[in-house]
Amino acid sequence: MSKVDDILRNYSHRSPGVRSKLYSMMQTGKLKGTGKFVILPVDQGMEHGPARSFAPNPKGYDPLYHVELAIEGGCNAYAAPLGFIEAAATEYPGHIPLILKVNNNDSLYSSENPSQAMTASIQDALEMGCHGIGFTIYPGSANKNESMWQLRELIREAHDVGLAAIVWSYPRGEKISKEGETALDVVAYAAHIAAQVGADIIKVKPPTNSIGLEEARASYNNVKMNSLRERIAHVVEATFNNKRIVIFSGGSAKSKEDVLNEIVEIHQGGGYGSIIGRNTFQRPKQEAIQLLDAIMAIYKG
Repeated sequence: MSKVDDILRNYSHRSPGVRSKLYSMMQTGKLKGTGKFVILPVDQGMEHGPARSFAPNPKGYDPLYHVELAIEGGCNAYAAPLGFIEAAATEYPGHIPLILKVNNNDSLYSSENPSQAMTASIQDALEMGCHGIGFTIYPGSANKNESMWQLRELIREAHDVGLAAIVWSYPRGEKISKEGETALDVVAYAAHIAAQVGADIIKVKPPTNSIGLEEARASYNNVKMNSLRERIAHVVEATFNNKRIVIFSGGSAKSKEDVLNEIVEIHQGGGYGSIIGRNTFQRPKQEAIQLLDAIMAIYKG
């Protein structure tokens, strides 16, 4: 049995349509057949503003630049809000699996308890030929109850029509410090919540060597957490003992060496891959493709 088939056994409760979308993503790009993922996400223009996202590489203002980078770079999938996905689906139908980000935030208004606005629908995803939808939740926010209900309904609707559900699970809220957002216990908790509400693929940030919830501190006395690979292994364990696909964000812009060192740790910790945006599309295209090649070489082992 192949690695891809082995992973899909953990999704035997899903419909053939959903499993076929997961299979297709795992059989696309330079990581085909490995069970690993490198996804290019470009929702930063919506989240942070166009200049903050694309001024370092002005070609990024063009939505087609990103889907072309994802295709040429050999990514498993390309994820973005509706406008960018419409451009990708129109010019490159079927060239790469598409993930429609159906809720998004912006930086024009901030709150200690953030929430995201619905910006697209399941019908939009179907019309664009997408393989899945993406949805962000903020565990810890005072607005979490409404977003959790939205997510559960959307996952049900997506699965009914054979689409996979990818959940960005980012802890935030008035009771969570900035440091606590990436604390090991908090990230593992956020990943577990996403798995519990039915996510097929879970996106979280790489966890740091800290504990965010005082109530959880004693529980971590016997959890190995000194190295990133040990912390990654714990997050994977928290998602049904490695029975859900967990990928890790690339985070803010950093050097190539720092990116690759982090990827090594994610791979050795058993992570399923990376969803890496700014660290690729803010670089010139050939440099970005070389970086993606190096990342994928690590995930190939």
